[in-house]
Amino acid sequence: MNGAPGLSPHWPAGLPHDAVPPRLTLPAVLAATVAAVPDKAAIIYGGAVTTYAQLQRQAEALAGYLVQRLGVQAGERVLLIGQNDPQWVAACCAILRAGAVVVPVSPMCKAAEIAFHARDSGARVAFAAQELLPVLQPVLGEGVGPLHAVVVHAYADAIDPAVAEDLPEVVRAPRLPLADPRLHAYTNALALSQSLGLSAGPMPGDPDALAALPYTSGTTGQPKGCMHSHASLLASVASSAVWKRLQRGSVVLTVAPLFHMLGFQNGMNLPLWLGATAVMMPRWHAPTAAALMERHRVTAWSAPPAMVLDLFSDPGTAARDLSSLVFLSGGGAAMPPAVAAMLKERYSLNYEEAYGLTETASFLHANPPQRCKPQCLGLPTQGVDSRIVDPATLAELPAGEVGELVTRAPQLMLGYWRQPEADAAAFITLYGQRYFRTGDLACVDEDGYFFLKDRLKRMINVSGYKVWPAEVEGLLYAHPAVHEACVIAVPDVRAGRDGGEAVKALVVLKPDRAADTSAEAFIAWCREHMAVYKAPRSVAFLPALPKSGTGKILWRELQAAHQAATDTAPTRRPTQPAECPPKGPAP
Repeated sequence: MNGAPGLSPHWPAGLPHDAVPPRLTLPAVLAATVAAVPDKAAIIYGGAVTTYAQLQRQAEALAGYLVQRLGVQAGERVLLIGQNDPQWVAACCAILRAGAVVVPVSPMCKAAEIAFHARDSGARVAFAAQELLPVLQPVLGEGVGPLHAVVVHAYADAIDPAVAEDLPEVVRAPRLPLADPRLHAYTNALALSQSLGLSAGPMPGDPDALAALPYTSGTTGQPKGCMHSHASLLASVASSAVWKRLQRGSVVLTVAPLFHMLGFQNGMNLPLWLGATAVMMPRWHAPTAAALMERHRVTAWSAPPAMVLDLFSDPGTAARDLSSLVFLSGGGAAMPPAVAAMLKERYSLNYEEAYGLTETASFLHANPPQRCKPQCLGLPTQGVDSRIVDPATLAELPAGEVGELVTRAPQLMLGYWRQPEADAAAFITLYGQRYFRTGDLACVDEDGYFFLKDRLKRMINVSGYKVWPAEVEGLLYAHPAVHEACVIAVPDVRAGRDGGEAVKALVVLKPDRAADTSAEAFIAWCREHMAVYKAPRSVAFLPALPKSGTGKILWRELQAAHQAATDTAPTRRPTQPAECPPKGPAP
C-alpha cells in the first residue's frame, strides 16, 4: 500500500484524499464559465484580449462550420497544428463543441509526420496556422494525401499591432490569400457561419466520450495516440486546481506548447475550468516572459526546470517586478538543488516539483505546498494510487527499494488508439485493479514521497555500480560555471572493461565562464563533489543542448549521436540500486 492517496503524514490539510471527477464535458465547462464571467479576459496575447464570451462565440461559429460545411461528425478526429495563440484555443473548443476529437500536433512536425498523425488517427480535416502551409501541401489531396480540408489562420489576426511586444516575425506576418479550394480561411469560416447561423447541433453530453488524442513522443517505434475522454481530462484539471490553490483570480503564464499535455492542461483547460486568465506566448523567449509577468501580474506558472533556469538566469529578469508570482511548478526533469536554492533565496519561491504523463493527462503526483522535497515527484494526488513494483515479476516492493512506478487514477487514459498490443504491454492487474506501467524507475520513502531514478532503460553501469544520470545532472548544476548539463553512457575503454560503461558529461557553460573553465578542472571538481564512480570521466563543452518543444533536454538524441559516432551501443540493464533517499527534513 505504498502509494495509496492520503497515507503520507504530510498530506495537505483539509484536502480530500479521494477525487470526485466532474461529470461534465469540456464544452459544458466553457458554457458555465461564460455564464459566470462573460466579459473577463480569457486570453491575453500580443497585446490583445479575448474575453470568455468572444471565445465562446468563435467556438460556436467554427463548430457550426465544421459540421455544416465540412461534414465533421461526432467522434471524428480533427488535427490541430500551430503555435500557441487564441485561434488554437477557439479551434480546440470548436472541435469539442462539434462532438469531434482533438488531435494536437506539434508545429515542428514535417510533412511525413503530419501525414502519419492524419492517417493513424483517421483525420481528414485540420486546423492549422498559415506558416505551416508549405509542409501541409504534400498532405493535402483527394486520394493522394489524407487531409481533404484545412481551416487556416494567421497569428497576426489575434494580436494588437499597436502594442510593442517582442513578437516573432512569423506572428506579425499578415494573412495570406488562399487559392486552393481545400484551404478554408479561418476568418471567412467565422464570418460565413455567423451570417448564416450555422449550428453544430446539441451540446455534447457524454463525459466518457473520446475528447482528445495526444500522441506520445514515440521514443520507441512510432508515436502512439493516448485516448482521453472529457472525464479523464477534467479529473486532472479539477484535482490540479485544488492542489495548487489556484482560483478564478489567478493569472497563468501559458508558454508551454498547447499541443503538449503540459500546455494543453495547465495553459488552456485549467484556466477555462477556473475562469482564470491565460497570458499566452507563441514561443519561449525569456526577456518577453519576464516583461509579460510584470505587466499582467502573473500569479502562476508551470514550466520545466530548463525554462525556469533560462528565465531566472537572464540578466534582465533581476530588474523586473515579479512579486505577483506566487506559484511555480513543473516536471519532466528534476530541478537542480542549486537552482531551487537560488529561487528561494532571491525570489522567495518554492519550485513545486510534480509528475505526470501524456497517458495521465499531465497531473498525477505533486509535492504538498507546505512540505516540498527537492528533486522529488511528490505524493500521489487526489484519487491516485501509485505503487513500486519489480519490473520483471511485478511484485510490489517495500519502501526504499527501486522498481517501476505503476499507477491508477481517474485521469488515466482509456488506452492507446487502435493498439491492443501496446495496451496489453502497458496495463497490468494488481489487487483486482487496472494499473498503468509508466516505464519510470522510482522509489518511495518513509513519508510516502516518490523519487524518480530514471527511465527503465536509462542507467549507467560503472564497474558494477549503478549510476542514475538524473542524479549526476542535478549535482553538476551546483558547479558555478554550468548553465545546462546532460549525462550519457560511453564505453569504458580501459583494459579489462570490455562491455562496461563510463559517465560522460555534456555541458553548456555560462558565457562569462567559458574562457576560464578547463576540462581537467571540471573533472577534478566532479571527483571532489560526488562519488568517484558517479563522477564523469570525460566532458564535452557544447554551445547548446537539443530540447523538445516543452524544454526537456533530449538525452536520447545525445546518447544516440555518441553511439553513432563510436559505432558502439552500451548494454542496458534495469538493475536497481539499493536505496531510496532517506527520510529527512524538507527545505
